Amino acid sequence: MDELELLKKDWQRDAVEYPELTYDEIYNMSHAKSSSIVKWIFYISLIEFAFWFVIAFALKGTAFSEKVQSLESSTAFTVLSIFSSIILLYFLYRFYMNYKNISSIDNSRRLMKNILKTRRTVKMYVYFNLIFLVISTVYGVFYVIDHDSTTQELVSKATANGEMFKFYAGIIIVTLLLLAIAIGFLLLFYWLIYGILLKRLNHNYKELKKLEV
Repeated sequence: MDELELLKKDWQRDAVEYPELTYDEIYNMSHAKSSSIVKWIFYISLIEFAFWFVIAFALKGTAFSEKVQSLESSTAFTVLSIFSSIILLYFLYRFYMNYKNISSIDNSRRLMKNILKTRRTVKMYVYFNLIFLVISTVYGVFYVIDHDSTTQELVSKATANGEMFKFYAGIIIVTLLLLAIAIGFLLLFYWLIYGILLKRLNHNYKELKKLEV
């Protein structure tokens, strides 16, 4: 007899019978996992929000705080701060509603839709934070150049020495470098935290999609 046939017979004889999961069992597992993941996304966003609040409170009374307070006195910065706070509160609300909706879902199609909705919400949240970081940094740099007395003295010296291009080029390079570092740090943070959770959520989505086939 052929060796391959012998191997097949041995495998069939020694094969272990594994229990097959039913539709409801697979759905309940995916539902529980998805609900837990979205709950953690909500908790992490709360922790992140609280972290920045604590940092801002800790900086009160420092020399850096005085510079920030002068920046906060500008109308544009006040508008940006109010706008960002409203948007962040909106995302906190969306994360909570995503968790609440997924927890109360009773069929796979609705669960799949809410998983996709949660993924979109997280991505929009990350994009908003990165875009707002760039906008606030650029505005802060221009504000300091126009209003900070020390910076204005440097501008006057650069103008007197005919080094205006060199001065502004240096500011642009340093600003871009610091932005690149900050964005890289945030992307790493979001990838480690939200990225891993979204990867698991995406896995649950694929499992549910198989049930619909």
